[in-house]
Amino acid sequence: MRILIPQFVYKIYEKKLYSEIKNNVIPQHIGIILDGNRRASKKLGLGIEDGYELGADKLEEVLDWCWKLGVKVVTCWIFSTDNFSRPKDQVEIIMKLAVHKLRMLREDKRILKNQVEVKVLGRLNLLPKELQEEIKITEKTTEKFDNFRLNICMAYGGRAEIVDALKQIVLKTAEGHLDSNELNEELISKHLYTNGLPDPDLMIRTSGEERLSGFLLWQSAYSEYYFVDVHWPLFRKIDLWRAVRTYQRRQRRFGL
Repeated sequence: MRILIPQFVYKIYEKKLYSEIKNNVIPQHIGIILDGNRRASKKLGLGIEDGYELGADKLEEVLDWCWKLGVKVVTCWIFSTDNFSRPKDQVEIIMKLAVHKLRMLREDKRILKNQVEVKVLGRLNLLPKELQEEIKITEKTTEKFDNFRLNICMAYGGRAEIVDALKQIVLKTAEGHLDSNELNEELISKHLYTNGLPDPDLMIRTSGEERLSGFLLWQSAYSEYYFVDVHWPLFRKIDLWRAVRTYQRRQRRFGL
């Protein structure tokens, strides 16, 4: 009985939260920094590899919750350009797991059912060749889907993204395809990895860190931020519902 009561109470609270948010304004684009895989594995007495696997499984859960709520775009940060400086064995674990999960993802019936286009954003040339091939196949397999969009950021850095956009613009200007007088915010946005997508309405970071660390630097200028103490693999449905409820209670001013 002692075990059932907390779960029972949790389910009641979960349903109450959902009833509060489902008929209000739903963020159309949510950005998520998946932080705390290693800390969660330590807390649970597991190995680092187990922590990353739990984090990957948790993402599948959270995507289901987002699609149920009607969130059209989810952009998640899996691996940054800075993460390459981590111990080699940790980097290899993440890369192998990414290969495995991408293969599973494009065969996942939920992707077909929900018509989810999958894109991987970042400096993909820095990733292992095997992973690059899996990315190409997954993107090709889902490119015609247009109901939801999942962006997976790997070898990604917010400053790097802006630099890459400016390099494209400079090259086009040098080749005579653009005039320097055309340079404005809209032009830069069109050359970002997220070209054609709405900017994120809500940015979520787990594990208690209250910073974006460069995630979607340009795009998040007017986003609402939500920071939660729980480590990513332990992220619960009520944590997402609370984040959305907080978003709904804020008055967005867009700089006004």
